[in-house]
Amino acid sequence: MTPFAATVPPADNPLLDYLGIRLASVGDGHCVFELDLEPRHLNRQGSVQGGVIATMLDAACGYAGLPVGPDGALGHAATAMLSISYLSKASAGRLRAMASVTRAGNSLYFASAQLTSDAGVLIATAQGTFKRARPRLEN
Repeated sequence: MTPFAATVPPADNPLLDYLGIRLASVGDGHCVFELDLEPRHLNRQGSVQGGVIATMLDAACGYAGLPVGPDGALGHAATAMLSISYLSKASAGRLRAMASVTRAGNSLYFASAQLTSDAGVLIATAQGTFKRARPRLEN
């Protein structure tokens, strides 16, 4: 486990669960997601599908800026913009998306991420803008 958080709250994201993407660490403006590649994650050429890469990078950047409430639950945000550079292929092993917040305001924050293989190969990078959701008022 990485040093960003002592305990990891649940990602609470059905799509990530379905794809097998695990929240490994979150807090203090950082986030790490991991995925053990399976045949279902690959495209026709036998390498990881670009949409899987985009999903991991988007989630890592987005979660990096989420506040963690006193009960340990994560806040919410929406992606306003995401730019991805696909650099290398991967077809087996574990992928790790590591993100950090580069700048934050009251409602918007900016984050960047790297996706690497377990062999240390840089697969893709991303930069994005995210808008925090307003907390819901209890009735």
